[in-house]
Amino acid sequence: MTDQTQAQAPMSADEKFGRELVARTTFEQEAVWLPSLAVHHVNAGQPVIDGKTFTECLIEGPAVMAVMDGTTFDTCNMGVAENPKTLLLDPRGDMIAGVVGMANCRFVRCRFVQVAFTGKREMLDDIENGLLAARGKAVQA
Repeated sequence: MTDQTQAQAPMSADEKFGRELVARTTFEQEAVWLPSLAVHHVNAGQPVIDGKTFTECLIEGPAVMAVMDGTTFDTCNMGVAENPKTLLLDPRGDMIAGVVGMANCRFVRCRFVQVAFTGKREMLDDIENGLLAARGKAVQA
């Protein structure tokens, strides 16, 4: 027979931080280290980051973001590369392993550093067109 009245061990500071991070739905004017955000979500049993809004944030890698349904980018700097297409990775199979999945997330005026993007062909085409259009504007300025 076990004692049901045993006190649970106190939550560590790292676990408390992770739980608070996963519970948040908005991030504003802050640096977000994407690998850490992903690990805390996985530890909480959530393999995909879902339903978050990032406004004027610095989104840092190194990471590959799988852009899933419902995720949008509004006036974001997607990264710096000699050829903007190098920020985009085509998936080869039905599923993508080893990436940070983002579903139903909104990025507003964010800046991405050391982040590559993957996902559905149409989404990659949209990001590519946006990157090339932005590059064309920068060259003209």
